[in-house]
Amino acid sequence: MDNLTFTKIKEAIEKYNNIAIAVPSNPLMDEMAAALSLYLSISTLGKSVSIASPTTPLVEVSNLVGIDRVQNTLGGGTGDLVVSFPYREGEIEKVSYTRDDNFLNIVVKAGELGLNFDEKAVRFTRGGASPELLFVIGAERVTDLGALYDVNNLKDTVLVNIDNKAGNQGYGDIVMVSNKLSSISEAVANLLISLNYKIDIDAAENLLDGITAATNNFQNPNTSSLAFEMVGILMRTGAQRATQQTLDPRQAPRQDNFIKQTERQIKTEQIERKENVISQQSPISQGAPINQTPPPDDWLEPKIYKGSTNF
Repeated sequence: MDNLTFTKIKEAIEKYNNIAIAVPSNPLMDEMAAALSLYLSISTLGKSVSIASPTTPLVEVSNLVGIDRVQNTLGGGTGDLVVSFPYREGEIEKVSYTRDDNFLNIVVKAGELGLNFDEKAVRFTRGGASPELLFVIGAERVTDLGALYDVNNLKDTVLVNIDNKAGNQGYGDIVMVSNKLSSISEAVANLLISLNYKIDIDAAENLLDGITAATNNFQNPNTSSLAFEMVGILMRTGAQRATQQTLDPRQAPRQDNFIKQTERQIKTEQIERKENVISQQSPISQGAPINQTPPPDDWLEPKIYKGSTNF
């Protein structure tokens, strides 16, 4: 990324106080890790920062620090509170409220059909003022943000587009997109370091997890030199690589599939060798008596490939 882009982003962060960060639906580990790390870093600047996703974060990203801060709306949550519940004609007669000490009770009086929903179906949505500055992380199109992106509410918002996908449409007021990078996390790490923003141990761990997942534990051939450079800096910050990295199943093949494939290949080779030996010792071709000795018990058992230690 060029220094001019970094400068524009820094000037925008310094100018605006109401800042939001958004990710697309069902974000990958890399996207969520980058967004949360940016959130944690900007939060130390005394800004009002929020982070949102149109969908509930999946279990694959539940280990990231700050995942509990992810909302389903943009803004700091200082605006109106909307209580929503399923409704069919005839179920509700009227809605009123009562006050009880320090509580305001909303009373939904049942109609002639009765209320056919329970407490779990009730939704609470906290609205807020539209952000002045919005970082969009990992979305090829603004429509990937789903209900988070409202043209009318965000018409005056400065939008920063951060991504590494070749299909990114280049939207936004500030575009920080490069498909030469192997992860979005390395791009965000480089941004924070270049701007001299704080990366604490939590943000460093998130970024390291994001880079590791996006590069399939650095085994992908497209792993960039910047990824290795950022990992070195993050580890010096205190981040530690997990002994057994849990990769996002949508980004990298599972290791057990490789083991199963290897087992099947070994078993096939064993069967072929046995058939070859039997054909060479066939009593029909050699006129010898039939050998009734059975093969060893473990002849057809799959052999587990344990890998090489020469790395």
